Formats: sequence, C-alpha cells, structure tokens
Amino acid sequence: MSPKLSIESALETVIKSYEDQGGPQLLAQAIRHAVIPGGARIRPQLCLAVASACGNDDPRLAMGAGVALEILHCGSLVHDDLPCFDNAQLRRGIPSVHAAYGERLAVLAGDALIVMAFEALVHAAEQSLNRLAPVMKLVMQGVGTPHGIIAGQAWECEPKVSLRTYQKAKTGALFSAATMAGAAAAGGNPEVWQTLGDSLGEAYQVADDIRDVIGDMQSLGKPVGKDIELDRPSATRQFGLDGAVGYFDELVAKAIRSIPPCQGEEFLKKLVLHESERLVPNALYDRHLHAPVEDLKKRPVV
Repeated sequence: MSPKLSIESALETVIKSYEDQGGPQLLAQAIRHAVIPGGARIRPQLCLAVASACGNDDPRLAMGAGVALEILHCGSLVHDDLPCFDNAQLRRGIPSVHAAYGERLAVLAGDALIVMAFEALVHAAEQSLNRLAPVMKLVMQGVGTPHGIIAGQAWECEPKVSLRTYQKAKTGALFSAATMAGAAAAGGNPEVWQTLGDSLGEAYQVADDIRDVIGDMQSLGKPVGKDIELDRPSATRQFGLDGAVGYFDELVAKAIRSIPPCQGEEFLKKLVLHESERLVPNALYDRHLHAPVEDLKKRPVV
C-alpha cells in the first residue's frame, strides 16, 4: 500500500472510531466532511518520509504523528473558511463546512478536530511512550502561539506584519512540525530536519499566493483573488508575480539542499520536486505569460 493510501486508511479509522461511539450526528457528518475526501496529504507524507529516513522503528507512532498533523490541518481549514476570516464557500471543490452545515457546527467541528488529533497521537504512542512528550511538543508548537498556525491566522488581525513572519507561522509551522515530529517519532534528531520543513512550508505559502493570482477556482477548488480582497500579505504583492515565482524556486532548492545524507534521501528529493511541480506547474505559469490581454485583465492586480 502506498504511503498516501495508508494515510487515508488511518484517517478513516480515526474518524470512524468516533462515529461508532455515537454523539451528535450532524457534528459527526461535519467532521467527516472536513477530513474526507482530502487533499494531497503532504504533511503526513513528509512526516512518514522523515521517520523512514531515521529508521522508523515505531511505524505506529510515526503514523499517529502524521495523522494528528493532517487532522489539525483540516481543522484549521474549517476555521479559515468561516465568514469571520475568508468567508470561503468552497474547499477542495466542494462546499466548505460552514457552507454545508452552518457556522455553529463549523466552529464546533474545527474544535473537535483539534482534540481528536491529540487523542489519535496519544493512542499511537503505546510502544514508545518515552517519545510521546517530545513528539507532542513539536506538534503543539506547530499549531499554537506564538509561532504556530493559530498565530499565523492571528497575524491577519494585526495592523502590520512582515511577510516572512506571517508565512512562516501560517503555513511553514505545520511543515516544520511534520519533519521534526517524524524524526522524533523514530528516535532521530528533530533539529536536523527543521530547515526542510521551514523551506518547504514557506514554499507552499508562496505557491498559494501565486495560484491566488494566476489560478482559477475550478482547478483549485476554492476562490481566488482573496489576498487582494482581504488585503493580506502575499509574496506576489511584495515581489510581483515573477519575483514570487523566483522566490518559490529558491525555497524548493533550499529544501532539497537541506536533506541530510540518509537512506531516504532520494525519495525525499523526489517528493519535494513532485510537490513543487504540482503546486506551481510550469504549464500554468507559461499559460499565464502567454494569455490574451483580455484574460489578463480579469486577473487580480498585484
């Protein structure tokens, strides 16, 4: 079974275990809607890949860390889409949770997913309880304040923030948590893997900024032009489109250079390169460069 299929299976197991215990049915449906079907599952894939590179002597704990990170990510998207933030009606090509189930259930579903994530991590640590605390600390740092994804969202409420601080918290923090928690779950040194997570996470946010300008709602499965509409910091607004694409390429190269010599080195490099092309396909950028003037006028101004 491929890593992605294994992750999907593990997520389904966690979600179903809660459904089988009863409780409010609409809340259970909203939780499932938030997690399944999902996106690329890159955070748990990255976590498992680093754990494998470090020996992965406790696959259950590594998977538990990856699943926790993905559930936390899904919960953050539920909250991000709320009317008080992005007011997004679509997520991954289907109605966002608040659009499908209402704001109250969306708030509760996002909260429930946070708790569910940490419960899943605790249940996965039976074989290596001595590693649970460091893994959990890394996951919590990627989520909370002052530098996790919650802080990243909160920076949008501040009158001024540096682009890198904002992007490192909003997106990069959970990627750093993925690489470092993967190492810690396997008994490795998390610090060795921080740069990979930092660089790839920032690249993801830059890519999101680029696609917000040159992407389209049908292919992305969510609204575009939100950075301009909500006056958010973005790489395209600060560097221009060409500068943002160049910066994205630099971050991808930095991520690859940071991978230390290990048994999974080539796989990790391929994973990063594959993700970079998926995020900002050369064909998409080329199509933008050669688009008719009438089409370019429809794009958000950066």
